[in-house]
Amino acid sequence: MGQVLDRIEQYADEIRAEGAEGDKLMRLSDTSAKRLRDSGVMRMLQPKEYGGYESHPREFAETAMGIGAIDGAAGWVSGIVGVHPWELAFFDRKAQDEVWAEDSDMWMASPYAPMGVAVPTDGGYVLNGRWSFSSGTDHCGWIMIGAAVGDRDGNRVMPPKILHVLLPRADYDIDQDSWNVVGLRGTGSKDLIVKDAFIPQHRTLAADKVFDGSAPKEFGRTQTLYNFPFSCIFPLGITSSLIGIAEGALACHLNAQRERITVSGTAIKEDPYVLFAIGEAAAEIAASRAAILETVDRFWDMTEKGQDVSFELRSIGRRTQTAAAWRAVRAVDEIFARSGGGALQLKTPLQRFWRDAHAGLSHAIHVPGSIFHSSALTQLGGEPQGIHRSMI
Repeated sequence: MGQVLDRIEQYADEIRAEGAEGDKLMRLSDTSAKRLRDSGVMRMLQPKEYGGYESHPREFAETAMGIGAIDGAAGWVSGIVGVHPWELAFFDRKAQDEVWAEDSDMWMASPYAPMGVAVPTDGGYVLNGRWSFSSGTDHCGWIMIGAAVGDRDGNRVMPPKILHVLLPRADYDIDQDSWNVVGLRGTGSKDLIVKDAFIPQHRTLAADKVFDGSAPKEFGRTQTLYNFPFSCIFPLGITSSLIGIAEGALACHLNAQRERITVSGTAIKEDPYVLFAIGEAAAEIAASRAAILETVDRFWDMTEKGQDVSFELRSIGRRTQTAAAWRAVRAVDEIFARSGGGALQLKTPLQRFWRDAHAGLSHAIHVPGSIFHSSALTQLGGEPQGIHRSMI
């Protein structure tokens, strides 16, 4: 396993214990955030000239899985915040210098959803809006968020034109009361509020250039990492952390069942029905891990050879990634249902893994409808349009 995960695992017990505290704080504890920062997980996809590692996406995925298996919220924040340096690598050089020149460990929060409007003005845009679900935002000094370009009256232009924009912490507010949820509480995925913030042109990037892969080429990034498909690497951190959460749930379940005796006096080790369920759930979680890692390896090899990763392959990759998330969470349900009433106690970590798994599945990147539609239609020779091309 990679050096970053090795550093994390040295403090696994502390991070695991801090997970309960993060659940109460509704954000990562300062101690957990420091452990992640010191490990370098957020620099795995960062350019080497700014102190990054330029790691293989597979290693990044395995690291997010490993952290998620220790604490779901820590894994989730690592998987989401850890992708942003990958995209910053093809913003204007001046923007990269602003974020990283003085602190190579600077974290950036999101989201990419265009929940605000950017109105053109001299030298850039004026931005207003409110964004939800900004994971890890309390520990970030910048945000990278989506914005719809507006006209002079503040109305979104049609057809839509979407930007990804950068703002420093002084230019936005965090609604501290906006995150009170049942799962992934420790991620602190709060709302952001931006009022009349000026965004200079160099801190903007056309979203369609990120999606189609032209942004890194225009910047001059030739490394395989930065020419890797956005529709694979962006969901990768999210789904990998979710699979890690499922692995953490399985580990908790196994630990609790080793010496458990049911009310009927039967040892779990002697109950063939529960043993079958555990074996099946473990196989499903392992299959989820293998499936998304295989896609990463295959797309990496193609990108390294200069081969085009076609829309059809990308849509199948997204189908594989989405199905892996659902398969893993269904497996968590199977083991939780066989964990006995003790698993319901808030003092047990299994219930938190179970809640975190379901919360993670609700992310937009795991909605299967349009993705499954698109992959099937493409394989049948059709040409998906509109929403069926989104995020592919």
